[in-house]
Amino acid sequence: MDLATIIGFIAAMGFVVMAMVMGGDITIFFNVPSVLIVFGGSIFVVLMQYPMSQFLTAGKVCGKAFSFKLQTPEELIEKIVEMADAARKGGFLALEEAEIDNSFMQKGVDMLVDGHDVEVVRATMGKDITNTTERHESGAEIYKAMGDCAPAMGMIGTLIGLVAMLSNMDDPKSIGPAMAVALLTTLYGAMLANLFCLPVSFKLNVRAQEEKLNQSLILDGILGIADGQNPRVIEGVLKGYIAEGKRGTSEEAE
Repeated sequence: MDLATIIGFIAAMGFVVMAMVMGGDITIFFNVPSVLIVFGGSIFVVLMQYPMSQFLTAGKVCGKAFSFKLQTPEELIEKIVEMADAARKGGFLALEEAEIDNSFMQKGVDMLVDGHDVEVVRATMGKDITNTTERHESGAEIYKAMGDCAPAMGMIGTLIGLVAMLSNMDDPKSIGPAMAVALLTTLYGAMLANLFCLPVSFKLNVRAQEEKLNQSLILDGILGIADGQNPRVIEGVLKGYIAEGKRGTSEEAE
């Protein structure tokens, strides 16, 4: 679980709800027409902007903002060095017995075991990195589009409420409900955009960059093994992916 995303979301929503409760009856902040305009309108306007298949994958991608288990660079380096050691002693076939949890790393090892040329391995895995990054960034883009659309839908709801209010000024009872729609749609649009859609979009971009870094590290490690480089040389090269402060800590631990 990503504690930063979960704590941030719950805390932000908590403060907003707390302010509503302190303001009086919380039910006054719920209005069905406003919900339909903002949430329904935002979803279907964004649907117009993307292919159906791409739009539907956004729901699955959203989970990565809240729960995403990614191996650390240190763990990957340790595994790659271990495999480099095995490959130098027993050849690429020795890697068949290696227990690998990372599917991208497993693909690279399978290509080495199958005897593929180094350039083929580089091109194939490099293309996978590009495609994976584009898919993740596409999901983030959809949530950003929804975050941009929600306040606009809120403004549309506000205009609808104002028109309803101004057209019935002779009926005092209708002014309150019309004004509620006008104001609540703006509130819902701001909440949907700033408490959910935009933070999720930013976090998905962070996840995409983290996974891209890991895959680039794995690719360099696999190519190092394919070239028959010394495991210590491979380790030294791959430590360039670790922040200098952490790099020093891991070296002292060794």
